[in-house]
Amino acid sequence: MDNAWSITFDEPVAYEAGLLFQYRLLAARQAGKIPDTVVLLQHTPTVTLGNRGRDNYLLKSEQEYADLGIDLFQVERGGDVTFHGPGQWVLYPILHLGGNEADAHGYLFNLEEIAIQTLATFSVDGFRREGKSGTWTEQGKIAAIGFRLKRWVSFHGMSFNVENELAGFETIVPCGLEGEPVTTLSKLLGEDMPSMPAVGSKLLDCFEEVMGRNLIRYQSMDLLPEALMACDPPRF
Repeated sequence: MDNAWSITFDEPVAYEAGLLFQYRLLAARQAGKIPDTVVLLQHTPTVTLGNRGRDNYLLKSEQEYADLGIDLFQVERGGDVTFHGPGQWVLYPILHLGGNEADAHGYLFNLEEIAIQTLATFSVDGFRREGKSGTWTEQGKIAAIGFRLKRWVSFHGMSFNVENELAGFETIVPCGLEGEPVTTLSKLLGEDMPSMPAVGSKLLDCFEEVMGRNLIRYQSMDLLPEALMACDPPRF
């Protein structure tokens, strides 16, 4: 099992700062300066539109989003429209998908599998839906996926709803799926809900299992390897 790095941010990161960090990691990975690296973070309230994102799936004007304190970004990932906010983990794998991994559909399957296995550790049944990306539960969609490959290095990734407020999803048509409910792990588990760090740790555990990487985990910015520090991680 190959070693990889992971860096977890405890406090929500502004979307623009997180995106810049991804681009720096992407360039460093393409150049072979860092190994595969996974970023796990929460974002401040943000709506993003992917390559297939359509303005008619935005239910507010640009000014109304600003008034609500929600940032708005058009980004070069796959997928449609989604919402990010505190209480939702976002997994950004910066991976070189060579050899047998050089398959975008297989990579999508693996991201879905990470969510499904994470749910299973909390005794929740997660499943795929034919023709749609992401992971569902009986109460609604819980994980959204949108990624991009550049020279077979991945960026963007998967969001996983843990204890986030769902009001932000009411300002969009999530993933372009009208009438489809969205849920969180806290709604599914109620009083048995684990902490955000515990769920984040399980996501990384399942990432290791599914993607076949042994993660060297970094939590403190002061402990990051020099090669990662050179990528200018976002500060709060």
